[in-house]
Amino acid sequence: MNMEKSMVNRKFGVIDVLIFLGIAVLLYIALTPAINGDIKPTDVGSSISTNISAIPLYMLKSVGRMAAAYLLSLIFTLIYGHIAAHNKKAERIMIPILDILQSIPVLSFLPAVLLGLMALFPKYNIGVELASIILIFTSQAWNMTFSFYNSIKLIPKDLDEASDVFRLNKWQKFRKLEVPFSMMGLVWNSMMSWAGGWFFLMTCEMFTMNGKTYALPGIGSYLQVAANEGNMKALFWGIISLIIVIILLDQLIWKPLNVWADKFKMELTQTEVPHSALLTLLRRSAVIGFLVEKIFKPIASIFGEKLDQVINKRNVKKKEKVNNKSGIVIKWIIRIVAIIVFLYAAINASKLIMKLSMDEILEIFPAVGATLLRVLAAQIIAIIWTVPVGVAIGLNKKLARILQPIVQIAASVPATALFPVLLLFLINKIGGLNIAAVILMLMGTQWYILFNVIAGAMAIPEDLKAAAKTFGITGIKKWKVLILPAIFPYLVTGMITAAGGCWNASIVAEYVTFGGKTVTTVGLGALISESTASGNFAMLLLSTLTMAIVVVAFNKIVWNRLYRLAEEKFKMEL
Repeated sequence: MNMEKSMVNRKFGVIDVLIFLGIAVLLYIALTPAINGDIKPTDVGSSISTNISAIPLYMLKSVGRMAAAYLLSLIFTLIYGHIAAHNKKAERIMIPILDILQSIPVLSFLPAVLLGLMALFPKYNIGVELASIILIFTSQAWNMTFSFYNSIKLIPKDLDEASDVFRLNKWQKFRKLEVPFSMMGLVWNSMMSWAGGWFFLMTCEMFTMNGKTYALPGIGSYLQVAANEGNMKALFWGIISLIIVIILLDQLIWKPLNVWADKFKMELTQTEVPHSALLTLLRRSAVIGFLVEKIFKPIASIFGEKLDQVINKRNVKKKEKVNNKSGIVIKWIIRIVAIIVFLYAAINASKLIMKLSMDEILEIFPAVGATLLRVLAAQIIAIIWTVPVGVAIGLNKKLARILQPIVQIAASVPATALFPVLLLFLINKIGGLNIAAVILMLMGTQWYILFNVIAGAMAIPEDLKAAAKTFGITGIKKWKVLILPAIFPYLVTGMITAAGGCWNASIVAEYVTFGGKTVTTVGLGALISESTASGNFAMLLLSTLTMAIVVVAFNKIVWNRLYRLAEEKFKMEL
């Protein structure tokens, strides 16, 4: 891996002034309510202003929720992905659970999350805020986790054995091998997670449950209200503002992160190093240098040492207490409790579903078929264009510099905000909402495949590219012997998360509210949305379980086999 660190002279400059100003602005915004005495319980269903002047504050609040959800997603990814990749017994349970979680639509989490948090915080808006963050988390976490898990599984044996030779413990191996090796895919999937968060932001900031509408001030709820009212002016300015923020985030965060992540690329030859002006400025910043050298590094060092000690002690204890009977007893107690909880939940779920009439239950079958066909159509269309485009971007750095911001913007603009406009043109045409639903699924999930393909193409070592060029391997043969094998693991990850995303997107693709009217079509997504809005929790449970079962079955039959193929045949070794 190219992990050389460029040494730069750090001087106090303009970037440091901007950093201080940024901190001051954030502190002022955070403290303004307290200064003005405005901190008080807010009405959960309070009206959302569609005044253009409200956009900046709404945008700030939405970005804050997105950032909080992303932080949760990253922590979840690193812990869950690491355990699943290293513990074979846990892997057999954790990966199917992840399959189920990524297939469960955002709205299916809503009742439990919202009611639980509102019970904890009955008098304040905190419960709804936390519910919104957790719902955004459910739209961000799964693809990152799959990517990290897959990357760990694909670490070359040489590097794995080298870490054993150097006697790295679990924490050291995680920090020095697994995270760096996974960085390229993790960064690109982080970008996709933010795009996924934007996609479902309207649903996560304004939702209807049991006949009651819950709204939080944010750009998502702003766009939702504008769409519901048919206020095209507000919708236009909301989308324009969102695009501006997305461009800023791309230039200020994702581009520097991509440049930084390039140093973890696995290759033996020196290649052209990508450049980011902002990253260079930050590296030269005296403030950043001080924070890194005097605060972050010492804290990380102390934390790492303590963690090393804990892990080493645990390893010693494990060797000394191989036949620890108390540990075995505790494990069995946990298993028994888990079984009891599962049985209790299963019995109560069965009782709830039994309240449905036979006609309601029979609605599930055509709904499954309709949504499945839309998902397959969206997947096929996505693969046709994302693979060649993703490879082109990943292999051509000049093209990547031009198209990466465009792709990031296109992926991040919530298709749900544009969907009502699209629907106006298609609603009276042949196919109507059926065609529109496929387009919305495609708009929301094609980026999972594209971003993973780009990451896979960028991860191809320059040595292999040079070898292919030396041996005159071009055209179709190059795709066959180099490109497709190299990107295959990333493509599989992208297709799995895209499939889950399609099922998830069905809740907004098959059930649309615009201009005060609700338009629906046959599908599981429509059933879930209708059930959530009307408070029909029995149908919500049945339709969600059905979706999870279909997705998991499809994963078992198709995706798991492709995963094994990627791990066994297309794993890159040094």
